[in-house]
Amino acid sequence: MPRVSDKALDAARIGDLKLRAAYEHCRRVNAEHGKTYYLATMLLPPEKRPYVWAQYAFARSADEFVDSLVAPNPAALETWGNEFLEALSGGAVPEDPATVAMLHTVRRWQVPRVHIEAFLESMQMDATITGYQTYADLEQYMYGSAAVIGLQMLPILEPQTPEASARARALGEAFQMSNFIRDVGEDLQRGRVYLPQEDLDSFGVTREALQGGEVTPMIRELLKFEIERTRRLYAFAEPGIEMLHPTSQDCVRTAFILYGEILDAVEKIDYQVLSRRASVPLTRRLAVALPAARRASRARKANRQVVLPSSSSSKDSKEEDPAGASR
Repeated sequence: MPRVSDKALDAARIGDLKLRAAYEHCRRVNAEHGKTYYLATMLLPPEKRPYVWAQYAFARSADEFVDSLVAPNPAALETWGNEFLEALSGGAVPEDPATVAMLHTVRRWQVPRVHIEAFLESMQMDATITGYQTYADLEQYMYGSAAVIGLQMLPILEPQTPEASARARALGEAFQMSNFIRDVGEDLQRGRVYLPQEDLDSFGVTREALQGGEVTPMIRELLKFEIERTRRLYAFAEPGIEMLHPTSQDCVRTAFILYGEILDAVEKIDYQVLSRRASVPLTRRLAVALPAARRASRARKANRQVVLPSSSSSKDSKEEDPAGASR
């Protein structure tokens, strides 16, 4: 029986066996660790899905170096990131499958190198920074850890207007703020608090209070404030969905809805994020995704021609050769 990825890889004209194996690895990482995100990717045209899987797996790999509760290894992150950038400049291609697939994705879609550099810089910040004094400070971190993820995806989603860029940045930040709010308790185990210190001070909340594990009235008000701030980000980002190619809109709107409902889930558990993980139930995810899948299918039929960048528009001398640029 063909693998789930085979149809997508065939449609994307990816024939090299090593490259196909790398993209399949990325798909499995996405399916296992980012279920909502993966569900949304399946609404894209098949020929675009592998590239989004690669971006997710690459980001997840970097995250694991610094977020592991068992054996964080920021030194390895620096080595891994440098090897990727060297390969992007024409150096040897590492064996890491997420790196192999991401290199191909970056070259094929001409993702600016500065986006990758900004992402790796923010990942390194997690190795040494355990809190942010102001929201502006946090925004600097989120630019590399979240906003550029949206910008990396934009070429694949085919924006129809330059204004989509600002909306994509905001949506990336909204997704990450949703995770920060949901994961306060989990991040504390890593010694981090992403909610700005100025906000904690404003509501009379200390790190010690958060570590106590009890959601006090002051902590509840703090979380309400962060949720409202994040909903404003979603509100700004939403018009950007219709600025994308019709075959991309259902994918992004599904992610928009389901990530936004993380905030609803936090409210439903009475803000008990210090001891519980708020989640959107599978039944709800399917209730959103299934109608979206039908709409996405209609959009693909109405827009049958999906234009993929050719090898001549990328830096690869052979688009199906994962090591093409190193020769």
